Amino acid sequence: MKSAEKAPTRRSRAVAAKRQAILAAALEFFSQFGIHGTSLDQVAERADVSKTNLLYYFPSKEALYIAVLKDILDVWLAPLRAMRDDLQPLEAIEEYIRMKLEVSRDHPQASRLFCLEMLQGAPLLKGELEGDLKALVEEKSAVIEGWIAQGRLAPVEPHHLIFMLWATTQHYADFATQVEAITGQNLSDPVFFHKTVENVQRMVIEGIRVR
Repeated sequence: MKSAEKAPTRRSRAVAAKRQAILAAALEFFSQFGIHGTSLDQVAERADVSKTNLLYYFPSKEALYIAVLKDILDVWLAPLRAMRDDLQPLEAIEEYIRMKLEVSRDHPQASRLFCLEMLQGAPLLKGELEGDLKALVEEKSAVIEGWIAQGRLAPVEPHHLIFMLWATTQHYADFATQVEAITGQNLSDPVFFHKTVENVQRMVIEGIRVR
C-alpha cells in the first residue's frame, strides 16, 4: 500500500523536474534571442527531452514563452508582495531594495527577458500586466499612501516610487554588461553586491524620510 501511495509522488516530482528543465532551457534561449530567434528544437535539445515531449507540456512556442514570462513575474513580484502596512515603512522599503537586488543577482536572464518583452510592447503579456500586476501595484500603492497619511513617509507619489525602485534595482541585471564595463564588477561579487544594496538603500531612504 505504501509503495502505491509513493508512486504518484515520485511521478509528480519527475513531471515537475522535467517541466522546470524545459522552462530553464527556454529562458536561456529566449533571453538571448527572443521568441522569434528561438526554436523549440533548440529548447528540447538543451532540456534533454524530445520535441514531442516538450509539446506535451507546452503545446506551442507561444505557450512556452508565456509560461516563462509568468514564472519571471512570480519571482520578480515576490518582494513587492512581502510589503505590508503593519511593517515599519523605511525598514520595509530597505528590505524590498535588498530583495529586488537579490533577484537581479540571482535571475539576470529573467530580468533581461522581461525587459525585452516590455520594449516590444508586451504583446504576449499585456493581459497579465493589466490584470494581476496592476492589482498588486494598486494594493501596495495604498500601503504606501497609508504610511504617508500617518506621517511615516515623506509625501511622494506611490506609483513613481515603485517605478523608480524597479528601474534602479533591475538596472544591475538588464545593463549588467555596462555596469561591469564601468566598474569591473557585478552583483555576483559579494563586496560589490553589499555596496550596491547599501548605496541604493541610502539614496532612496534619504529621499522618502520624513523631515
